[in-house]
Amino acid sequence: MKLSVIIVSYNVKYYLEQCIHSVKKATEGIETEIFVVDNHSRDKSVPYLSNHFHDVNYVESNHNLGFARGNNIAIRQSVGEYVLLLNPDTFVTEGSIRQVLDFMDAHPKAGGVGVRMYNTNGTVAMESRRGIPTPVVSFLKMCGNSKRYYMSHLSWDEPAQIEIISGAFCMLRRQALEQIGLLDETFFMYGEDIDLSYRLLKGGWENWYVPAKIVHYKGESTHKSSFRYVHVFYQAMLIFFRKHYGHLTFLVTLPVKIAIYLRAIIALFKMQYDRMRHSLGFYDHSQDEPNYLFYGAQRMLDECRKLARRKGLMAQFVDKDSELAITKPNTCVVFDTDYFSYEQVVAMNEKLKDEDCFLGTYSTQTHHLITPKEVY
Repeated sequence: MKLSVIIVSYNVKYYLEQCIHSVKKATEGIETEIFVVDNHSRDKSVPYLSNHFHDVNYVESNHNLGFARGNNIAIRQSVGEYVLLLNPDTFVTEGSIRQVLDFMDAHPKAGGVGVRMYNTNGTVAMESRRGIPTPVVSFLKMCGNSKRYYMSHLSWDEPAQIEIISGAFCMLRRQALEQIGLLDETFFMYGEDIDLSYRLLKGGWENWYVPAKIVHYKGESTHKSSFRYVHVFYQAMLIFFRKHYGHLTFLVTLPVKIAIYLRAIIALFKMQYDRMRHSLGFYDHSQDEPNYLFYGAQRMLDECRKLARRKGLMAQFVDKDSELAITKPNTCVVFDTDYFSYEQVVAMNEKLKDEDCFLGTYSTQTHHLITPKEVY
């Protein structure tokens, strides 16, 4: 077996469905097994998906195992030469996985590889490449200077050695995992990718960035507006810091710990302030209502016209052979993924990055409109 794809999911069945569709397209001709680890979703993810994907291996848990433990369960069951950890709120382009596998085959010291992740507004996600959060780098980032942390000196268009690989798409060599061990289950969510990347480097392996393209909806698999998110995220930072830098002098560790706590307090305060403004009516909810531009083949446009009427969406409809132009702010450009390849969708969305718009997709196979904010 060449590749094992592992997706840990929680309450995002439609994003996950699209993710699996994209993986299947990207792994045509590659001997691949897919594992979905469901962390006790309430949206009946497994019954829904098992009706559509009979060849996927499903692992159901009766409680939320967390990201690290969920991945570890599937890694132990998998047999692929390479293991891909993939977020459910992503989709990969058709050539992305083969591009990464070819690179790893040609670079036997590569223990892990990350890719060029795009946000849904067409911009490149900075966390595609990161440096080790040493005390100095961490303190600088907490103070607003992120250049060293995001390795901003590197080209986006060429492969390059990096230090930290994002867990949203993390291709791993099984031989490396067998040497350094699996994900540290002390991390419930967040931080485990930093810890694993750091251990790969300490074990003598190389971490690489390869400019293969994917889209990350970023946050659909978590609730980043919740107090629990703030607690788990900043707790993960403290766990990593204590684990790898706890031996340093008090004068070095104290400023970083203070910065972490301050950022957590500020995040909680801002969240509470925003909720209070919403509850008191000081927020214009009309600004949240996007304009929809459906772009695709006639069958897709016909289905989406009915959807728009039923849901009361402000919508435009543009045939696939027409030029795509954004005329209104806050536009969700919905691409027909039955007609356009995922590679084409990413390329077109990248061209729109300077416009006030974001990405959506629609498939006449699934009949679901998927956006970063909502699924219809």
